[in-house]
Amino acid sequence: MSLVVSGLSSPLLYDCHLAVSDGEIVALRGASGSGKSAFLRAVADLDPNEGDVWLDDVPRSAMTGPEWRRRVRYAAAETAWWADRVGEHFRAPYEAAGMAVEVGLSDDCMTWQVARLSTGEKQRLGFLRAVEDSPPVLLLDEPTAALDADAEEAVERLIQRHRSNGTAIVLVTHSDNQADRLADRRLRISNGRLSDDHR
Repeated sequence: MSLVVSGLSSPLLYDCHLAVSDGEIVALRGASGSGKSAFLRAVADLDPNEGDVWLDDVPRSAMTGPEWRRRVRYAAAETAWWADRVGEHFRAPYEAAGMAVEVGLSDDCMTWQVARLSTGEKQRLGFLRAVEDSPPVLLLDEPTAALDADAEEAVERLIQRHRSNGTAIVLVTHSDNQADRLADRRLRISNGRLSDDHR
């Protein structure tokens, strides 16, 4: 197993359990406010929580927060930006520009000002920031919610590529069709509790 979550609890979550294997995609569904983002943020240790989380048998408690989040990468639905230019947010802007072309962006996008980005451009670039160094676990919060069909398809191709390279992925999506295309398994969260998503 790549990622194992046992008894994860917080003010918004109740005794959540999950195991995600290398190269597996688990889709997480649920109504707005049900705890989907809270679950991802708790796994990434961004919000206070209790319970045990392991990555390849190494407990989260054995790592610093930044070290854990380098390996268990959370990609928010709305990405934070702190510098004026896009490229300042990437470890390797030149290589990232090549990936940007794959999701329908111009190869000069690393020179763009953040202030000029559309919502869809921010979402694609935020996704690329999350995956550029190929972390072993991806926690993706609605990674295509603001995208048109072509851009959504391009991002899904990259998600599939990371899965084929062994990345364990938890994907929050409101789309049944996207879950059908990508997920090996579906879970539902309701009132902060995880369960199998039976349709």
